[in-house]
Amino acid sequence: MSFSSPLFSEFRLPNGVTLPNRIVKAAMEENLSNPNLEPDKALWNLYEAWAHGGVGTMITGNVMVDHRAMTGPGGVVLEEDTPLEGFRLWSSKAKVAGGKIIMQINHPGRQVLAKLGGEVWAPSAVPVDLGNFSKLLGKPRAMTESEIYETIQRFAKTSQLAEESGFDGVEIHAAHGYLISQFLSPIANQRKDVWGGSLENRSRFLIEVIKAVRQIVKPNFIVSVKLNSADFQKGGFQFQDAKEVISNIQTLGVDFIELSGGNYEAPAMQGESRDGSTISREAYFLEFASEVAKTATVPILVTGGIRRKQIAESVLESGVPLVGIATALALNPNLPNHWKTNVPWDTRLPDPNWKSKTLKGLANMAMVRYQLNRLSENKQPQFNVSPIMRLVIDQIRLARLTKRYQNWIRNHSK
Repeated sequence: MSFSSPLFSEFRLPNGVTLPNRIVKAAMEENLSNPNLEPDKALWNLYEAWAHGGVGTMITGNVMVDHRAMTGPGGVVLEEDTPLEGFRLWSSKAKVAGGKIIMQINHPGRQVLAKLGGEVWAPSAVPVDLGNFSKLLGKPRAMTESEIYETIQRFAKTSQLAEESGFDGVEIHAAHGYLISQFLSPIANQRKDVWGGSLENRSRFLIEVIKAVRQIVKPNFIVSVKLNSADFQKGGFQFQDAKEVISNIQTLGVDFIELSGGNYEAPAMQGESRDGSTISREAYFLEFASEVAKTATVPILVTGGIRRKQIAESVLESGVPLVGIATALALNPNLPNHWKTNVPWDTRLPDPNWKSKTLKGLANMAMVRYQLNRLSENKQPQFNVSPIMRLVIDQIRLARLTKRYQNWIRNHSK
């Protein structure tokens, strides 16, 4: 047995907090809240399984800053007046083996399913282009300035409540085409005021969110940002833009920056792009991350398709100090312990060989969610699954959760 892998060395963040090792569970969309949009046994079980599996730090799936705007049904919301008991249990279960737990906080902006309803806000009234599937998403309207400031304060409030609930930090989601990412994108953001136009103006929303969050939490509370390396769309947010944004936010008390890429229109986070650029099948965004890490003054975390120990170690060798793993941990929650003791493992889910990137993306998410569901019920993952069957069953489950959310909204508005 060998314990000498650099993956298992400690890592100290700029705010002085030490992570137990270099392996970070990256966020996945779990859709496992209870009917009150709060965490309960399903999420507690899931994170406890990962904690015992040897991962040093976990980043949760989306926690929404506004109950009116959800990335999907079955999502968790943390806002003013949310009861904190379930969140306190969530953080304590996640830290049972000495690891850290970071809450990913998010607002979907225009990426809201039409049937979910709620507020579909965006920097500009530019709908998401999914071709034949575009009607699946709500029609956005441009945010007023007061809505922009309200949303900035919501990110801050959620961070404050996360700290009160025992979480070690937050990750501000500014990637994957959600609201902050929309502000950064010249395609989605066509505003003519101080929140649009130049990259400086398009970055303003993200910068104000970081400042508001950092101001309200303690210095040893981790504040991180998830950023697209690029949108992988012609005329969209590009590599050079990302480098400039990183250079501007690294002085604001950010403890690490996670690099990913893509959005609903070009799901690069699943290895797909729209602009014809090729993405490596494993460690999708490593080339860009290692280039950024040379000049960045804050640590970089790279996520995207990593499932093998040698690839994870090559991330560290490239100068990127933190390795984010998502799907592989849904398939094997004990993966870090297996790596530590050199147990070989390289299982993957079936790859749906379909033309439609949208349907392929939905099927991939459905297969991963199925594994998360099993883990939340203390069952073992199941790899031999049918993409089409999982997609159909997942859609039925999400429809049920959508009705549940609509009922909650109706009762809540009373």
